[in-house]
Amino acid sequence: MVRWMLLIAVSGALGACLRWLGLPAGFLLGPMIAAIGLSVGGGAVSVPRVPFQLAQAVIGCLIAQTITLPILAEIGHEWPVFVGGVFSVIAVSLVIGWLLTRWQVLPGPTAIWGVSPGAAVAMTLMSEAYGADQRLVAFMQYTRVVIVASSASILAAIMAPATHGSTSEAWWPVSLPAFAGTLLIVALGFSIARLLRTPAGPLLTAIVVAALAQNVLGLDLQLPLPLLAVSFAFVGWGIGMRFTRTTLSHAVRALPAVIASILILVAVCGGIAVLLVVFAGVEPLTAFLATSPGGADTVAIIASATHVNVAYIMAMQLARFFAVMITGPFFARLLTRWSGYAAVDQRP
Repeated sequence: MVRWMLLIAVSGALGACLRWLGLPAGFLLGPMIAAIGLSVGGGAVSVPRVPFQLAQAVIGCLIAQTITLPILAEIGHEWPVFVGGVFSVIAVSLVIGWLLTRWQVLPGPTAIWGVSPGAAVAMTLMSEAYGADQRLVAFMQYTRVVIVASSASILAAIMAPATHGSTSEAWWPVSLPAFAGTLLIVALGFSIARLLRTPAGPLLTAIVVAALAQNVLGLDLQLPLPLLAVSFAFVGWGIGMRFTRTTLSHAVRALPAVIASILILVAVCGGIAVLLVVFAGVEPLTAFLATSPGGADTVAIIASATHVNVAYIMAMQLARFFAVMITGPFFARLLTRWSGYAAVDQRP
């Protein structure tokens, strides 16, 4: 009990601090850092499986909020540009991941999953089922999130003035019936995943069910900040408690190569953005944010505070998110075999 109280207190303090610094993933990173510190210090606690999976389903609903009909229509209208932009970024990340694996910077398919462009939470949750070290994947993914969020924020501040109409976060559901419907979707996604027994099942099933409920039934998904904070905390604890001193030491040794790979990925994505500006006539900052290999939530927050085409940006981010989730397992296994490792399928 004392360990849990300490974990909750430190997680809350770190999460609030990171959020105050402007990091969108603060409520995930804070608890994860606290859990790593407790685990490495010999005070690990067992994170219950059911709350961890319910937290995945809540995050699935958060992702589903971005899957709107206007964004899907935007993808349909300009599908050749989206296909080129999406798969160019994915191809670059796969090459970088394969090289890191080939050079044995990180074990097995971990590097390939770790450099996956976007969908940080989803890739982290799915990676372990396909033979990767989930702890190191989380380390790589969130190092990338921090670097990309920082660079995108600086560039946005330079290229476009901030607006005063940024989306605020609700501390309490606006509509209690809609909130009850959202909780029902969470429970349904969780239950279906338990029956299907798929990797990162609650996350994926909740995305599908919530997107259908939102666009077909007209459900307004209500996810107040306290619910998201608790969900992020359980995911952060579940990942952080798996760290050991050996894992942390490996992560620190790999840090220079990880940062170099992320900077290369950001630079190449910037080059792809230039191509969109020249050949597709896209406004420069819109093109940069659309091809940015950061999390869609991070990019959405930055885009909402600047004068850019938010629909275009979110459409490309969303298209890449699903492309990564669909093709990620296949390419990770394929490239792992080519690099000389044998991926282990850990699915139950």
